[in-house]
Amino acid sequence: MTTDTTVTELNTAAAILAAIEDPSGREIHDPATGEIVGRTGEGSPADIDAAVAAARKAQPAWAARTSQERSELLNKAADAIEASAEALAELLSREQGKPLNGPNARFEVGACAAWLRANASFELEPEVLVDDGETHAELYYRPVGVVGAVGPWNWPMMISVWQFAPSLKMGNTVVLKPSEYTPLSVQALVAVVNQVLPADVLAVVPGDGAVGAALTSHADVDKIMFTGSTKTGQAIMRTAADNLARITLELGGNDAGIVLDDADPAQIAGDLFWGAFINTGQTCAAMKRLYVPESLYDQVCQALVEVAGQSPMGVGLEEENVLGPLQNKQQYDIVARLVEAAKDGGARVLMGGDPVADQPGFFYPTTLVADIDNDNPLVAEEQFGPVLPIIKYTDLDQAVEWANELEVGLGSSVWGTDLDACRQVAARLEAGTTWINKHGAVDPRVPFGGVKKSGFGLEFGLEGLKHVSVPQVISW
Repeated sequence: MTTDTTVTELNTAAAILAAIEDPSGREIHDPATGEIVGRTGEGSPADIDAAVAAARKAQPAWAARTSQERSELLNKAADAIEASAEALAELLSREQGKPLNGPNARFEVGACAAWLRANASFELEPEVLVDDGETHAELYYRPVGVVGAVGPWNWPMMISVWQFAPSLKMGNTVVLKPSEYTPLSVQALVAVVNQVLPADVLAVVPGDGAVGAALTSHADVDKIMFTGSTKTGQAIMRTAADNLARITLELGGNDAGIVLDDADPAQIAGDLFWGAFINTGQTCAAMKRLYVPESLYDQVCQALVEVAGQSPMGVGLEEENVLGPLQNKQQYDIVARLVEAAKDGGARVLMGGDPVADQPGFFYPTTLVADIDNDNPLVAEEQFGPVLPIIKYTDLDQAVEWANELEVGLGSSVWGTDLDACRQVAARLEAGTTWINKHGAVDPRVPFGGVKKSGFGLEFGLEGLKHVSVPQVISW
């Protein structure tokens, strides 16, 4: 429905669940406790057909609104999220597992509102390409049509907004397919936002991989946005070829951080830790491997142990916790396997690495691993959990070579006090984004995307708007 003011009936977790739950649907369990969070309906390819048809029908009227009118509605959607913020954060914490505090559930809900407001503020003006007295050419960006968006389970609400906020701003309509692990969070977000958006402009269809495939292969979907694994991204790319749908893929990463020999271990330890352990390490652009010069190695290791020891892990609804469980058993098993591979390879576990037997939930302890070979599976594969391998180097060129040798390239970082030296190293790293003295610090104004098998296309900022549009040149 559409209203002139924000509707606030969905301001408790119980009210939101009542609005979105299917009493006969599939149970969703809290990964921290095993308790039932709620029940989700399961869509079908036929539901995708219906949602896409409705989105196709609604799109011309939505595109006919002025950019300012669409921005006003995006700001009202942000107001609606803020009015329901605590309820959304509680549901997110219970379904995904992330704690309320720290860079977690409340942070994620706040980011949803912030990204909507940022996109509402962007204006993609026509560009004059040539004006020489004989030829005048201008470049315009038009709506692409219907956007099909498939999101992950690690930041289910925030990444959904990354997909639909710029799409809606440019006059597209959107059909979302959330992860099977976190469908309630995305359905809740859409229910809150749809209090102020016109009907059928934004829809969500939960379901399994067949439902996702029905969306990404749909003949009436003009643009596909996907965040997830490289393997699934490759499959989407193959199916999209039949329809020549435009694609933005944000895929897996194994981000490297390089500490330079002039860094201050005590000063950077906190940012190093959260660069790696944000969302309990379940972030595509988290730092997954850290290269430290021999001269600072012991100091950096000790500083990280101290920060980790002050970062409690536990059930997300308990206010003191800032680290939570792995979201699902499959991811838990991957993390456990890679830590065992590190132990088998002779690495030294500084802390963690020994999960408590028979503990409820998918908790893997905060784990720091030192004296590990660069070719160990814990370094070469993406762990996507609360584990950080710390690799010693004696030659900076070798560290850069190690950082670049993998087939992924989402993010990277360089740490030191000489900014010129940091920038020189950053320029040598093969990644879509390289941060200096921070890691994973995304900004709605700054384009973000990967290289190599971490995907292609850009999100955020004016470039992000261009990637959910089609260019048109008008020349006379």
